[in-house]
Amino acid sequence: MIGKKLKRSFYARDTVAVAKELLGTYLVHRIGGQKRVGRIVETEAYLGCHDLASHSSKGKTKRNAAVFGPVGHAYVYLIYGMYECMNVVTERQGKGAAILIRAVEPVKNCNGKTSGPGLLCKQMGITRARNGDDLLGENIYICASQNPVLVSVVARPRIGVDYAGAWAKRLLRFYIKGNTFVSKR
Repeated sequence: MIGKKLKRSFYARDTVAVAKELLGTYLVHRIGGQKRVGRIVETEAYLGCHDLASHSSKGKTKRNAAVFGPVGHAYVYLIYGMYECMNVVTERQGKGAAILIRAVEPVKNCNGKTSGPGLLCKQMGITRARNGDDLLGENIYICASQNPVLVSVVARPRIGVDYAGAWAKRLLRFYIKGNTFVSKR
């Protein structure tokens, strides 16, 4: 089922391509001796400083520093004062590009609702303590599928970024067609 960890070179590519190719891979978070595993079924691409929906669009701050690199690291932040969300840093250091993991299909030790970025982080135990963690490390990482299955990818506008004008309408949210764990169709 779960294959090898994705290599840094996987993340150091075009953000849209990586967002689509993350679908069907496995997010693993090790807490103590327990692994929590979810199959990634929904992502959103944030293209860097020019993308008005991206946290990087206002420049580098203490809160968003992790999104500027290095590549293949986690950017975990708090929204609405209560939900933690996990992103994967892509392309190159300094660009501010990342992919929000929006939903996972529970595989192991995460039995609650995982349809939505805050809910999946809650069920998988992902907190801001993981902000900046290397996704090639031992605490949190993403693995390829041992037996990859061709999936049909749906592209839709991102959710909750109406403030970003024309950027809100861009088709930068991707999910596996027909998967029941997708947050919103």
